[in-house]
Amino acid sequence: MRCPSRCASSTSTRTTSDPRRPDRPGRFRAGACSNPSRRVKDHMTSVLATVAEDRPVHPRLEALAARAREHARTARPRIGLVHPCDVAALDAAASILDAGLAQPVLIGPREPILRAAGAAGVDPARFEIIDGVDAPSESARRATSMAREGLVGALMKGSLHTDELMSAVVDKHTGLRGEARISHIFLFDLPRYPKLLGVADCVVNIAPSLATKRDILGNAIGLLGKLGIDQPKVGIVAAVETVNPAIPATVDAQALVALARAGAWPGALVEGPFGFDNVISAEAAHIKKMESRVSGDADLLLVPDLNAGNMLYKSFTYIGGGECAGLVLGARVPIVLTSRADSLPSRIASVALAVLAA
Repeated sequence: MRCPSRCASSTSTRTTSDPRRPDRPGRFRAGACSNPSRRVKDHMTSVLATVAEDRPVHPRLEALAARAREHARTARPRIGLVHPCDVAALDAAASILDAGLAQPVLIGPREPILRAAGAAGVDPARFEIIDGVDAPSESARRATSMAREGLVGALMKGSLHTDELMSAVVDKHTGLRGEARISHIFLFDLPRYPKLLGVADCVVNIAPSLATKRDILGNAIGLLGKLGIDQPKVGIVAAVETVNPAIPATVDAQALVALARAGAWPGALVEGPFGFDNVISAEAAHIKKMESRVSGDADLLLVPDLNAGNMLYKSFTYIGGGECAGLVLGARVPIVLTSRADSLPSRIASVALAVLAA
């Protein structure tokens, strides 16, 4: 974009690119101009054109949502939206309903919910509201109670903090604990990877022990089975691909592979340790003379700890152009933990995953 000739002498150019679309080359954009109104107009036109052109498409997550809609046609599941007292939560509720995925049940104080619905332009009459006190912790306790009683088949975080919801979920007496430790999985649709890729655990378990990793792996493999992936390929990721006693993650990887060979997860092919390069790229594994049936074709990556997982998740999203669905596993019902930074498609995909996992 360029301003009229009278200000061309004061115009500079710079290269910009969308960090979420690395496959797109940078573009030249007009810089400073002595005509502010024209500069603003040109800038907005440029931004809108770039957004329309560069909006990522994630067909695998869209296919996941289509499967969930088909699943919900016979009996639309009820999902408890916990403390939905802001615009984002009400927008999500309306989108879930419009997408035909589930019937959101709004669990929280009525008046703040109604105010949020008004601000979002959402008709609250479309939803059942389970009224309660203003405290988010009370909404969480009410939601877990409803899940235990079978009144909702899944839960989704609204405008309360994650720890407020999860404290109620993991309560030993009134929560939703199952036999395995609670964990989390992301399913990523990445532009440069040929299929959905699971990553666990990036959210819940901070520094998992070997026993906890076993549960994380079992939960994730169980979910993949519900999605029709009966023989998942699993890569245990560490900093290096050789077992080194000074790097505990590699020792844990060796132990998990032994458990898999002993039949801990029938049908699953578990290999490791891998460096990230050679679990994602079969070519990288070949160069390092690694023989692997998982390299370049993994369905699931098990990361060593939350630090590594969280950075990988954000790198996939903000640099790799990926979109994801996320779900808490190991509780009596699947739980969608949303972040304020999550896109609406990510929220919808996460609910779709919960519908298929329930």
